[in-house]
Amino acid sequence: MADAYRSRLLILEDDPGVGKVIHKVATASGHDARVVSQPDAFFSALEEWKPTHIALDLVMPEMDGIQILAELGARKCTADIIITSGMGTRVLDAAGRAAHEHGLNIVGLLAKPFSSAALRALLAKPPGSPGNFRPGGKDHSGTTSELSEAEFRLALEKSEIHVHYQPKVSCLNGALVGFEALARWLRPRDAVIMPEQFVPFAEKHGLIDDLTCLVLEQALTWFCPRFVDTGAAPAVAPASAPATAPAVAPPGAHSAISLSVNLSASSLHDMRLVDRITAVCLEHRVPPARIIFELTETSAMESPVAALDMLTRMRVKGFQLSIDDFGMGHSSMRQLVRMPFTEIKVDRSFVISAAHSKESRAVVKSIVDLGRSLGLKSVAEGVEDAGTLTLLQQMGCDFAQGYWIGRPMAGDDVADWLAARSSHV
Repeated sequence: MADAYRSRLLILEDDPGVGKVIHKVATASGHDARVVSQPDAFFSALEEWKPTHIALDLVMPEMDGIQILAELGARKCTADIIITSGMGTRVLDAAGRAAHEHGLNIVGLLAKPFSSAALRALLAKPPGSPGNFRPGGKDHSGTTSELSEAEFRLALEKSEIHVHYQPKVSCLNGALVGFEALARWLRPRDAVIMPEQFVPFAEKHGLIDDLTCLVLEQALTWFCPRFVDTGAAPAVAPASAPATAPAVAPPGAHSAISLSVNLSASSLHDMRLVDRITAVCLEHRVPPARIIFELTETSAMESPVAALDMLTRMRVKGFQLSIDDFGMGHSSMRQLVRMPFTEIKVDRSFVISAAHSKESRAVVKSIVDLGRSLGLKSVAEGVEDAGTLTLLQQMGCDFAQGYWIGRPMAGDDVADWLAARSSHV
């Protein structure tokens, strides 16, 4: 029986030479590895050996890689997948997005010929790391299939919804500029349930505004004593940020640290939410200008009239507004210009693939340039290595988020993150 704690890489490759190279790199990196060249052998090994990682070539004689990925999706495969191909980055990118649509976690795309170092870097990623085309990691195991409205209301009342915080830093010097508040449901009989599972339920049952206010209330309770009226807050650089990055912010720099909260499209139809969130900020004595509400591009354009009214009122109150996942929707330039956004966030799928995809780099650069031309700050999500941050610096991107900078963490863990990052400066 295979060691349950040892990573297992299943390789589907019809070129013996390439298969041998991948096998050699994998085993040298501490993985068990098997190479197969036929789809039947591949799926048999998938069931019997249960690999933690899969490397597959798109061009196969009997069953091509796209068919394999579709079947893996149908089987709800949870392995981390690396796609290889000699057909160029456009085909690789398209395959990655197709795999995402099947619910698969693609941790990397390798254009042939690829280097051993590039393969090792992908295999070194922690199991379940979010990949090029998956919006979030596989760090949840709960389900809401049997969720009732009464149970969710009780979860809100009993504060089973907990907030985690992901840091956002300056691309220029690595200084801490803010945190994004991300909800997690610690359901008693499950593990952690992620927002993509329970937010649609809250929207369907008219509980989304209650959820938004709960997240804001909990986040401000954590945020206020640390970053409001408490003196200078640390400005922390990533581990490999430029040596000029400051270890401690200058006096008054804490006033620039922001808190971002996600806003549902369902909330754009009830103006009373603006009064509720304003009251929460007043209660905690936090200026609305320190709060950024994030709305996805698609959501903002679903009901443009309602969105314009609601978002304009929020700006009048002083709140900042971010258009999230930009590049994934189909908004017109006219609609974007009409909305009073202050920040534009580049979708993580383009950022993660920017290092190896000319097309993704072009998209990221165009969004950053668009934001600058409209007077918007730009934020890149999905920064997972130093090279990507350097690329963003060269493009003139303002801010960055991602696992390389910091994963979403409980509030009590932020101090340790701050200390750890300071030690690298």
